[in-house]
Amino acid sequence: MLPIMAESIAMAGLERQRLLPSSSSSDDEVTDEESNLDSNLDSVGPGDHTELECDSPYVEVRSAVANTDDPNMPVGTIRAWIIGLLWAIIIPGMNQFFFFRYPSVIIGSLVAQLLSFPLGRALAALTPKWTIFGMELNPGPFSIKEHVFVTIMASVGSQSAFATEVVAIQRVFYNQRWSFTYQWLLTMSTQLIGFSFGGILRRFLVSPPSMIWPDTLVYAALFNTLHHTQVAGSGDKYSMSRERFFSYACLLSFFWYFLPGYLFTALSYFSWNVVLNQVFGGIHGLGGSLLTFDWSQIAYTGSPLASPWWAEANVAVGFVFFFWFLTPLLYYTNTWYSEYMPINSRYSYDRFGNFYNVTRILDAANSTLDLDAFKTYSPLLLPAAFALSYGIAFAAISSTTVHAFLFFRQQIWAQSRMSLSEQPDIHARLMSKYAEVPDWWYGLIFLSQFIFGVTAITVWHTGFPVYAFMAALLLAFAYSLPVGIIRAITNQKVSLGVISQVIIGYWLPGNPLTSLLFKTYGNITMYQALTFTSDLKLGHYMKIPPRLMFWGQVWATCIAGTVQLCVQAWMFANIPGMCDDHQSAGFICPNTQISGTESIIWGVIGPRFLFSQGRMYHSLFSFFVIGAAAPFLPYYMDKRYHNTIWKYVNFPVIFNEVGWLPPASTINYISWAIVGFIFQFVIRRRHFAWWSKYNYVLSAALDSGVAPCVVLIFFTLQYPRNGSIGRDTIQKWWGNTVYLETADSLGTAYLPIPAKGYFGPETWW
Repeated sequence: MLPIMAESIAMAGLERQRLLPSSSSSDDEVTDEESNLDSNLDSVGPGDHTELECDSPYVEVRSAVANTDDPNMPVGTIRAWIIGLLWAIIIPGMNQFFFFRYPSVIIGSLVAQLLSFPLGRALAALTPKWTIFGMELNPGPFSIKEHVFVTIMASVGSQSAFATEVVAIQRVFYNQRWSFTYQWLLTMSTQLIGFSFGGILRRFLVSPPSMIWPDTLVYAALFNTLHHTQVAGSGDKYSMSRERFFSYACLLSFFWYFLPGYLFTALSYFSWNVVLNQVFGGIHGLGGSLLTFDWSQIAYTGSPLASPWWAEANVAVGFVFFFWFLTPLLYYTNTWYSEYMPINSRYSYDRFGNFYNVTRILDAANSTLDLDAFKTYSPLLLPAAFALSYGIAFAAISSTTVHAFLFFRQQIWAQSRMSLSEQPDIHARLMSKYAEVPDWWYGLIFLSQFIFGVTAITVWHTGFPVYAFMAALLLAFAYSLPVGIIRAITNQKVSLGVISQVIIGYWLPGNPLTSLLFKTYGNITMYQALTFTSDLKLGHYMKIPPRLMFWGQVWATCIAGTVQLCVQAWMFANIPGMCDDHQSAGFICPNTQISGTESIIWGVIGPRFLFSQGRMYHSLFSFFVIGAAAPFLPYYMDKRYHNTIWKYVNFPVIFNEVGWLPPASTINYISWAIVGFIFQFVIRRRHFAWWSKYNYVLSAALDSGVAPCVVLIFFTLQYPRNGSIGRDTIQKWWGNTVYLETADSLGTAYLPIPAKGYFGPETWW
């Protein structure tokens, strides 16, 4: 599953905002030793203790979160539930629809946050003041707490659940079309077990003041900004309201997308040159053409308007090194026999130059590896960029861990120690007025979903043992606390995806579903736990009653998962050529293809035949060492030369974000970086007042305009009449066919297949 790049690095810049260590402390706060270790903690001078007792001791929190609360402010109102449940249906449904399309956009939390504000105010203005079942239909102005509650419900299940991808892989790769009951049990268990873990760990990751969760502060700041008339830094220079600006930009985005989305699709790729397509192509090439006029291409990995420029610059430099230098070097030296394949592709290949046909190495009876068939057929071969992405993923794991240790070990140690015994800050004291969620509620969620999970893997013949299921959950729970502490303090995100696949690949090889399910319950469960915990922290900051948060999150998660499964089932039943590489409307399922290939690598074949000593891709394991060593360079240089460019070099950002190619393509990264430079560097520096008022609004408006246009084009012009509308007119003109006739679009290899009819190693088992 492709994470949203902008969300993963948007607030990483907060780690640059380090304060001087504390010089003194009272017994009611922290010890002198702890204060000196925690660089986020504010200096406390004589007479300042009373002030800090009434606010957070962390300046980041004080700058974004109010230290007051109105317990009588409306929260769980009828209109809040209606808007929240409406978003819990629409946003997950649209995102699931877009999940299988390339290019596409993701409707994120920012869009829900911005759209909910005028919608809530409109309901407050238009709804009559009636009472229904003892609840006021219109309790007055749309409150900030209602707004937060709605946004959390909209975002908690907005991204495509990985379990739905497992279902899609079973269908596309292994012809397993199991019942909706299995799909629903699998999806609910993977989503809600993580929720129960987050609830159980909330006393360690939510309540302590030292658990800051920097990524929640951007939303808290925006909530406070939206519910005040003045925007910091904007003055009165730009009089147009954000709502009007959003409307204009959204309409312009909507109508513009008809050009790259239907009328002139060559504007989306801009790779019209047949010669040198491997350099300039944006589909299977290296993206040297630089240009695209399609926002869904630019924002495929996340909006470039939502990330700080220093982080975008890290990604851009990393991309240039890995995919404009290292990838061509590997490719044109025929490393891994890569010249017989496209330089960049999301597919794996056999030794005959065709897409790898996994059914030829499976035992038809139980969909496990047939070793004799594997020996007869072919090794699995990866294009250069695809293979390199695995090395980058390995480096991301080790670099994130080492970076967190080098730069934040003192903070992590001090704040994790304090979290066990520190006194509650003002936010915890204000939240104490509300009834806490009993632990047995979370325990009941875990028990019920554990039963759901066991039922799904045993009643249907997945081949995934219950003991492996329990081991995956133990892995997720064991890592949720330490990884959660790292994320809460540093905003560095650690994934168990690759590690979980390596573990199960060596432990129980030969079964693709075993690999997929172990990754789901081992990695996605932890991811969900920390996502829910992050939302709980946002609710903590904004003073949302915990029990209301509990029910809002549970209902939104259940509804979102069910909607996603229904949308997915409809798509596979009604869209011709679904997941085919040349599907006419772009539903080529890029993420499904990548995860399906991973299920072959780590599940069917197993790492023993691909990554072990003496195997073709064993050298990629060296990236674990490279990733661990890389953070030492900026750490040493920053210590040696203060306030230089080295303080902005962040290898976890480079490895984590560059490693998502594929399914992303090169043009996604290049256009993203160019637009990011324009808005986050040039405009931010030269027109800060405009940027501070409209930048994030513009980002949400562009996403909100493209999304309905994609849906409208599909259901009015591409889906009816089996796609025959305009087949002999608009679909055939030069602007819609020129890029399809290039080597880039066709995925042409540099070298033809040798005369002997195959390429690759002579033995591979």
